[in-house]
This record gives sequence, structure tokens and C-alpha cells, in this order.
Amino acid sequence: MDDGVVAAVDGVDLRVRKGETLAIVGESGCGKSVMARSILRLVDPPGRIEGGRITLNRASGPVELVGASHKLLRQIRWQDIAMVFQEPMASLSLVHTIGSQIVEAVRLHENVGKAAARRRAIEMLDRVGIPMPQRRVDAYPFELSGGMRQRAMIAMALSCHPSLLIADEPTTALDVTTQAQILELLRDLQDEFGMAIMLITHDLGVAAQVADSMAVMYLGKVVEYGAAEQVLAAPSHPYAQALLRSMPRLGRASRTRLTAIKGMVPPPYARPDGCTFHPRCDRVMAGRCDSVEPRLVPVGGRDVSCLLYEPDHHGEDE
Repeated sequence: MDDGVVAAVDGVDLRVRKGETLAIVGESGCGKSVMARSILRLVDPPGRIEGGRITLNRASGPVELVGASHKLLRQIRWQDIAMVFQEPMASLSLVHTIGSQIVEAVRLHENVGKAAARRRAIEMLDRVGIPMPQRRVDAYPFELSGGMRQRAMIAMALSCHPSLLIADEPTTALDVTTQAQILELLRDLQDEFGMAIMLITHDLGVAAQVADSMAVMYLGKVVEYGAAEQVLAAPSHPYAQALLRSMPRLGRASRTRLTAIKGMVPPPYARPDGCTFHPRCDRVMAGRCDSVEPRLVPVGGRDVSCLLYEPDHHGEDE
């Protein structure tokens, strides 16, 4: 049954600058991955981009990705914008070696032979910390551990030296030690290549380690956007505050219960009227939050989408 257009992502306005790490945080179902896939036009049908702009600033000038030809998109993917997906086993081909997949990516975008592309693959596997890269280049994904597969995925993504790396939950399925190694690896490679990183995560602890700026998303919209240090130190939006309260902290008493956010993220086709967070908000204003949709307004050096900070609200929260 056709119920019309359901907006999984609605009105997201973000900027990622060269050498900067932008963290996109929020619960599962908030539209983070759909937004990232939209940048590379990887949204599967019946999903589609209904409007808006996605602008890439290349050395030759700005390029508009919405409406771009498949030929141009094929050039941009991996060469200008690369993506590390959440689960490498679902992204890598299980019937091709790691090296053959990296070689294919390199040869699609650069005029080099097989031998040169293979040397590039071995070099990138070495740079991401995979031991014995001369041997691992001929290994299949199922022969590697989860951490090694993620490193191989990062090696493939960086094989053409992109200007933007989109990392979609790159550490979710990894243990704490491997997670720290992957984050350190991303920082080192960012410094080496001077690329920008868009890090998608639901873990504020991960974002705190690497992010320069941060966008908090809820149900397809950005509800708070600013410098990561500011957002984490003193979040303004009730949703961002609730996310921070739900995080374990060092020094907290061992028997202290974490504060859970009540309810769940509703599906996009059941989007509440007014502020989409109001059914779960502990600072809701009856008769206002359930009828008036907030807009992003500047608050203390960042942008916040909450009626508590609208100019015509005169409450104790101002």
C-alpha cells in the first residue's frame, strides 16, 4: 500500500571541513546511516532523495551530487568520498581476496597496472596495522578477525586518498582494545592524508575521543549542532542531555543506576506533531511542544532545535 513519502531524513544541514572530524550521534533509527548513504547516493529503492543539496568542494570546483550522473558519481566514490560500513562481512565480497578488492578500487580510479595496484594494496594494509601484509593481501575476509576485517575495510576506503571518509559505526562490533586501536588509526591516517572524517556513532564516548564538531540527530533531524567540546560539556537540547545522562561515567558509584530515556524512537511514518521528541521529553510544554515544530536557533555558540530557546519563550530555562 502506498502511504506517500515518508521522510527518514528531513532538513539536515551540515558542513565538514578539511582535516575536521564531525561526529553524528543519536539512537538507532534516528536517520544517521541513511543520511550518510544519501551523500554517496547509495540509498536502495524505493528510497530516494526528494530534494535538497549535497555539495562537494573538489579542487576543480564545487560539484552538486543530487542529480549528478552515474558516471560522475562513480568517479567521486572512493576517489573523493569513501565509506567504511558498519559490518565489513556484509560489505566485503566473501569470494574475493582482500587484495583483489582493493586492487579493483584502485584500478577503477587510477590509471595503474595490476602490479602497481597490488603494491598499493600491500602498502595500505601495512599502514592500517595488519601484520604480514604480503600474506594477508591474498586472504579472504572470513580468514580474518573482526578487527582485521575492519582494518582491511579502512585500507580499501583510503586506497585512493579520499578527501572525506564516512565511517558508519566503525567500532560497534569490536572489543574495547581493538576499538581504541581503530580510533587511533583513524586519527593518524587523518593527520597523514589531511582528510575530513564524518563519524557516525551512538557511542558518545567514541565521539568524545575524536570529534571536533558534533551533530545530535533525532528522527531524521539535527536537534543540536556545534563544537564537540561544548555539546558534551553542557548540552542544551533535552535529548542531548538525556543521551549524556544515560552514559556510564568514571567515578560514579557502582550501584548508581543509569538514567534511561523513556520510550523509543518512533518510526518515520508515525512522526509526532510539533517537536518530534516531545512524547519522551521530561521538559515538555503542554499545548506548545505537541503543536509547534521548533527550528534551529543559536544558543551559546551552537545551534539547538528546541522551543525552550525560541525568542518568544520566557520561562525559567532561558
